[in-house]
Amino acid sequence: MKIYRVGGAVRDALLGLPVRDHDWVVVGATPEALAAEGYLPVGKDFPVFLHPKTREEYALARTERKTAQGYHGFAVHAAPDVTLEEDLARRDLTINAIAQDADGVLTDPYDGQRDIAARVLRHVTSAFAEDPVRILRVARFAARFTDFSVAPETLQLMRDMVAAGEVDALVPERVWQELARGLMERQPSRMVEVLRECGALTKLLPEVDRLWGVPQRAEYHPEVDTGVHLMMVLDMAAQLDAPLPVRFACLTYELSHELGKGLYQRLRVPTDCREIADVVAREHGNIHRSADFNAAALVRLLERCDAFRKPPRFADILLACECDARGRLGLSEQPYPQRQRLLAALAAAQSVPTHEVAAAAEAQGESGAKIGERVHAARVAAVAAASALATSVAAQT
Repeated sequence: MKIYRVGGAVRDALLGLPVRDHDWVVVGATPEALAAEGYLPVGKDFPVFLHPKTREEYALARTERKTAQGYHGFAVHAAPDVTLEEDLARRDLTINAIAQDADGVLTDPYDGQRDIAARVLRHVTSAFAEDPVRILRVARFAARFTDFSVAPETLQLMRDMVAAGEVDALVPERVWQELARGLMERQPSRMVEVLRECGALTKLLPEVDRLWGVPQRAEYHPEVDTGVHLMMVLDMAAQLDAPLPVRFACLTYELSHELGKGLYQRLRVPTDCREIADVVAREHGNIHRSADFNAAALVRLLERCDAFRKPPRFADILLACECDARGRLGLSEQPYPQRQRLLAALAAAQSVPTHEVAAAAEAQGESGAKIGERVHAARVAAVAAASALATSVAAQT
């Protein structure tokens, strides 16, 4: 029995990057042999075990044979006679098909080190075409390793897979998982770019794909094309280290309510991402124009964004709007005062003791909607006073 470190841990070490997770492959062993040494079985589709102390994953060397369309259409063979090279052959990219033994010696039968040096994402063998998830993985790696290009033959293979209908067999959960991970990479626009280049975007996110070629008003969008603008907004979200719900909102905020709703349902998007995206799509124009709003309009905007009940979510909504405003040609360093102004307006409105306002209204025989009107009016007054004070202070300085 021999144990090798494989995959991303080896790749990242060769790239000089921090190694966070370790994956291991075991050659020449059986499930019984690993269990006898205290390894805990966790794999359902193939033999994967957890180390008894480190809890890292150890997988028996295996081969795969395509039996049906889609991600789950494989027959797995794991046995002591499966070689390390055979196991590495089933991996997606050459840079992920390098193994390292306990002495640090590398096994690299598919020239992954060469492609690391050349900064190329290249498929290992034609077996790449058997798993449509690999299209998403290549796009995600392009977003992470921003100085890597996709090998022309790999891109063509991805196009052939799309044409063959392999992408249509992807389950929503796996699409969302890879999409979410790609959005959190260094340059998420590259993921979208690669998906467009191979034709997968029109299958997976047709609503987003149709944004290219849609013109925008040049005085607000120097880049003119909505799709081009979208890519810049996504990268601004990464530059500002935005969380996933904000980045997803940056991907979808240009969609209509109906188109967005359809996308959320189809991909089973988590609630936190869906809610922020929906509000940003509906209110980003008003948030951009809020510098011209009076106190009453500001409070109505806060109410529509549900800012009083969910202030952290409102802060994320504003961050997404800042990404939109700064994700434009020549405007990446432009300040976005709307964000601070609206946060200040929210703080002023939150300072209103609503329970006291409600008690005073009830003492006068009012109830229900009338109490709500009283609270709204008090909040408008608080925002107006805070705005007047800020204006006065600014004039004095």
